[in-house]
Amino acid sequence: MKVLLLEDDKLFAQTVEDFLEEEGFCVDLAYDGQEALNKNYENNYDLYLLDINVPKLNGLDFLKELRDIQDTTPAIFLTSYKDKETLKKGFINGADDYLTKPVDLDELLLRIHSLFKRVGKQWCMVELSNGISFNPSTRRVFEHGIDLNVPIKVVQLFELCLENRNNIVTKDMIVSRLWATNEEYSEGAIRVYINNLKKLLGKDAITNIKGVGYKVEF
Repeated sequence: MKVLLLEDDKLFAQTVEDFLEEEGFCVDLAYDGQEALNKNYENNYDLYLLDINVPKLNGLDFLKELRDIQDTTPAIFLTSYKDKETLKKGFINGADDYLTKPVDLDELLLRIHSLFKRVGKQWCMVELSNGISFNPSTRRVFEHGIDLNVPIKVVQLFELCLENRNNIVTKDMIVSRLWATNEEYSEGAIRVYINNLKKLLGKDAITNIKGVGYKVEF
């Protein structure tokens, strides 16, 4: 799971980063809101951990900007604010949860697990009937225990399909997951990634629905 941590207290940020990386997360640090925005344009994240009182663009406004462009990535505020008005604004702007500082890191991990479970993100090792397995914490795909070194975009597509098994995955959903908002994409690239995933899952696992997207059945 890839996490964007917006926190201007460098010591605290490093502590959280070290803790989460030991738990298998990949963490990007941003020390101000504009830096966080830039990183978000360049990467896709599974979770936002946000301080509120940071330079340039505060955490509340940062999250509102993302929600305004339909970014639904789960977000947790880590904040010193305890007043109801600030916390209310956080939820209005799109927060899923919050923890007040000083943050208990074990509690943070429990909150993250709970949040991922609510939004349908996989956490435990996923075992498929054809010998394929997927470790969500390291984002590695295995065949009979052998790491297949699957390219990251195919892994991201695999994650999206896992989250939407027995449902339809639209082209817009694929573009949103695989490309940042300022990145170019092509229909040909989508087809290539779909075909690569079919080689892993079987050609009948993903069915093209013309003009809509793909039906995922595995």
